[in-house]
Amino acid sequence: MMTIDYNLLWFFLVGVLLTGYAILDGFDLGVGSLHLFTRNDHDRRILMNSIGPVWDGNEVWLVTGGGALFAAFPEAYATAFSGFYLAFMLVLFALIFRAVALEFRSKRPERLWRGFWDVSFSVASTLAALLFGVAVGNMIQGVPVGADREFVGNLLTLLTPYPLLVGVLTVAMFTMHGGIFLLHKTEGELHQSVRMWCWRAFGTFLALYMITTIVTLILVPNATRNFADFPWVWIVVALTVLAIANIPRALFHDLPLRAFVSSAATIAGLIFLFGIAMYPNLIVSSLGPEFNLTADNAASSQTTLKIMAIIAAIGMPFVMTYTIVIYWIFRGKTQIAPTSY
Repeated sequence: MMTIDYNLLWFFLVGVLLTGYAILDGFDLGVGSLHLFTRNDHDRRILMNSIGPVWDGNEVWLVTGGGALFAAFPEAYATAFSGFYLAFMLVLFALIFRAVALEFRSKRPERLWRGFWDVSFSVASTLAALLFGVAVGNMIQGVPVGADREFVGNLLTLLTPYPLLVGVLTVAMFTMHGGIFLLHKTEGELHQSVRMWCWRAFGTFLALYMITTIVTLILVPNATRNFADFPWVWIVVALTVLAIANIPRALFHDLPLRAFVSSAATIAGLIFLFGIAMYPNLIVSSLGPEFNLTADNAASSQTTLKIMAIIAAIGMPFVMTYTIVIYWIFRGKTQIAPTSY
């Protein structure tokens, strides 16, 4: 009889949930970062309404991922949320302000009113993407966590050059992803402007991706330690590179849907490789490997993990179905209606 490793299963499932969030809300954040590049009210409304029907549903993946982390790995959840408390409050503030900007922006016609919410929407989206990337960079680099599993430091401890580099890479990646989504949702002159944004965003992402990869291999040599044990991971590396290479090809031939699939595959591939680099660690301690929180020493009981797996098997198909149905209903080019944002 096959024995299921529930610790490994939930390490993987939390990664899947966070990958779903990065792909879906990633383009929302990218659209926000591009928002101020438009110059007239109509085009800015098009950008907001392109994500209007789906942005709140996309954030369900973040809530579900956070809930799964809390239930499956409570020790890691407690350490992360106590140590990164101020950073998480900034993320929460950015996500809330983005939502408020979406809802309030078109409530009044005054230029000053709409301009304030336009800037709020764009800054909040960019800040959220930056902080998500900074969190990933700190997880790779390691944070000061001692034997008591308490974070020793403050917000400035997290804002070192390497995490900030990963944060800027994340902003560029989400901006590219959001631009490609807009390419699929726009037409006319705005569509042509978006094509130019996509090319610039891709160039920026590619340069930052190569720089970050080199810096990671130099500063964090342990990032590739699992490649020897799991040589098939090189297939994922190759597929990720091919996905990146297909983005400019699809953009050149004006095939936004294929470019979007390639961009989504790029995000999924990079997160998967991040997971492989971390495994079995959930939080790496810069004070010593003996203080690392892993999928084994930070997990709930086997009974809890098993019950959660049953619930996930029942619930996740509903989440997937809801997501697919919503995107199918709101497919096609974005149009402005009286009830639009």
